[in-house]
Amino acid sequence: MLESPVVATPDQWLAGARPRTLPAAVSPVLAGTGVAAYADGLVWWKALLALVVALALQVAVNYANDYSDGIRGTDAGRVGPMRLVGSGAATPAAVKRAAFLAFGVAAAAGLVLAAATAWWLVAVGLVSVLAAWFYTGGSKPYGYLGLGEVMVFVFFGLVAVVGTTYVQTESWEWAALAPSLGAAVGVGALACAILVANNLRDIPTDTVSGKRTLAVVLGDRRTRGLYVGLVVLAAAAVLAVAAVTTWWVLAGLGFLVLAGPAARTVRGGATGPGLIPVLQQTGLAELLWAALVAAALAAGG
Repeated sequence: MLESPVVATPDQWLAGARPRTLPAAVSPVLAGTGVAAYADGLVWWKALLALVVALALQVAVNYANDYSDGIRGTDAGRVGPMRLVGSGAATPAAVKRAAFLAFGVAAAAGLVLAAATAWWLVAVGLVSVLAAWFYTGGSKPYGYLGLGEVMVFVFFGLVAVVGTTYVQTESWEWAALAPSLGAAVGVGALACAILVANNLRDIPTDTVSGKRTLAVVLGDRRTRGLYVGLVVLAAAAVLAVAAVTTWWVLAGLGFLVLAGPAARTVRGGATGPGLIPVLQQTGLAELLWAALVAAALAAGG
């Protein structure tokens, strides 16, 4: 008698997309759009397309990681959100197709933006997709070599924020570039902090499976220090953006209402499930950072 094929439920597919990570996609678009508004270059439809690209890439990364980690067996026994492949809820092939579908949505929206702005953006998009896949995919994934945080800072910080600003202003003038770089540092630092907290939680299982994340390399104590340092860097970025734009941007320090308690939890030695709330707090802190800074820039433009 043939066995029924594995079919995940809609709720399981939603959980596998890891919706709590989506603030990391929304935040750079918010921040970059705020800078565009300050520079009198706001183009709403381009901002919305940039948001589609960012969200689709984030979902694609999540499914791609689920697939790649699942087939390697590194998700076995991991604490945190359900993994579709690791839990057996979906086949590796189905999760891989879901990742490619999300990449396709990002590519389609990105092509429209490139056609309306500059064709060299296609190259940026291609590099972004490759970086997303090879985080845990391929024979030598860079996420297993301690480089995940660096790439998150580059693509979910610098590329996403500066790119969102550029597609709207179509200019590299310093009046827009300076605040977009500052915003990219702030958003990128908090995006990195999310990954640091995630990898801090997973040090025991990653060590056993041979996944050498930055947290595994640094060890528990220094990883906790890195998390706090990234929160401090995000606060410093608010000051930097305010210095080159308007002091209303100091309202962005309100992100510490969420990031402060998360940092105290990390410094307090929380482990395993105790770090799961930190992930949510950090993601919301990043979203709050971007929203407050963007609102201040839009009002002061």
